[in-house]
Amino acid sequence: MASLFWPRFNNRATSCLASLVINMTKEFSLKFINHFLEIGGGRKIRCLHFVSFTLLLIACSDSKETRVQRFLLQGNEKALLQNFDEAEYYYKEAIKIDSCFADALNNLGTLYFKQGNFQLSIDYYSRAVECRPGYVDALMNRANAFLESKEYYRALDDLSKVEKVQSDTARVPFMKGLALTQLSRHEEAITAFKRAHALQPQNAETLVNLGNVYFFKKNYDSATVHLQKALQLDSEQPSAYNTLAIILTEKAQYAAAMDMVNKAIALNATDAYAINNRGYIYLLTGEQEKAKDDFDQSISIDPYNGWAYRNKGFYFLKVKDYEASIRMLTKAEKIDPHIDQLYIAQAEAYLQMKDFSNACKAYEKAVARNEKGNTSMKPCK
Repeated sequence: MASLFWPRFNNRATSCLASLVINMTKEFSLKFINHFLEIGGGRKIRCLHFVSFTLLLIACSDSKETRVQRFLLQGNEKALLQNFDEAEYYYKEAIKIDSCFADALNNLGTLYFKQGNFQLSIDYYSRAVECRPGYVDALMNRANAFLESKEYYRALDDLSKVEKVQSDTARVPFMKGLALTQLSRHEEAITAFKRAHALQPQNAETLVNLGNVYFFKKNYDSATVHLQKALQLDSEQPSAYNTLAIILTEKAQYAAAMDMVNKAIALNATDAYAINNRGYIYLLTGEQEKAKDDFDQSISIDPYNGWAYRNKGFYFLKVKDYEASIRMLTKAEKIDPHIDQLYIAQAEAYLQMKDFSNACKAYEKAVARNEKGNTSMKPCK
C-alpha cells in the first residue's frame, strides 16, 4: 500500500479548510458510526485516512464546537477499528464538553448496542432524542434496541414517529413487521412487510419474514411461495430453509425436511431454531437420543427458545418420563403460551401421572385453541 502523503498548507488555507470540515463533520458523523462494521478493505483505509486528515485539520482550533467535533471524529475512528473502549472514551469526552451533544449520545448508544448492552444503548438514544427532538437516526436506533429487548410496543411508537417524516423508506415498515409479528398481529405484519417489499423489492429478508408470517397463520402454500422467492433472490437465507423444513415436517416429508434444515445449519451453525427443528425431525423419525442432543444444544444457545423446551417435553413424553415432560412444557408455557400443541401434550402427561384435575385444565385449553395432537384424554365433564 502506498504511504499516505500529507500536503503542506499555509496557515490561512489550513484555517479556512478546517472551518469547512467542521461544518461538514456533523452530517458525516451521523451516518459514519452506524455502518462502521460494514466497511471493509480499501474503503476502510480511505475512511481512516479521511478521519485522520480531518482530525489534523481541526486540531488548530479550540472552540467548544471544534473540540466536541474533534472528540466525535476520534471516537468514530476508534469505532471503525472496533476499539470500543477508546471510542467510548472519546464520545464521553465530547459529552463532558456538551452534555446535550446528540451525535455523540447516539453514537455511544450504537457502541453499546453493538456490544449487546441494549438497555444502556436505549438510555443514550433516549438522551439523544431529548436533546434533539425528532432525531430520526436515534429514533430508528432506539426502535431497533427496543426490538432486541422485546419491548415491541415501544418500538412501534418510535417507528410511527419516524414514519411521519420518512414514509418512503423500506426500513420502517420492515421493522414494524418484525414487531407486529412478535405481537401475533399477523395481518398487520403482512401489510407492513408488503409495504417494505414494494419499496425495496430486491430485499430477500422481507420475503423471508413475509413467508414466516404466513407460516404462523398456517397458510403453508403462501409461505412456501414467498420463501422460495426469497431464496431465488438470495440462496443464503438460513431462516427460509428452516421454515421450509418445518412446513415439510408438517406434511410428513421428513427426508426433504432434513435436507432443508441441514442447509440452514450449514449457513448458521449456531441457529438455535434450526437445531431445535432438526431435533424435532429426529424425534418424529424415532432417533430419540439425537433429538434430545439437538434440543439441549438449542437451549444452550438460546435459553429463551420456548419451542425447544416444548420439543424436549415431547421427548420426555415419548420416553415416559412424565414429570420431566411437565417441567419442560411448563417452561415453554412461561416463555410463550402461544406455542402450538403445548396444552395437548400437557394434558397427556398429566393424564399418565393420574393428575386428572390438571389434565382436564390443560385439555380444555387445548380444545379452546383447536390444538391437534395425540392424546388418550376424554372430554372433561
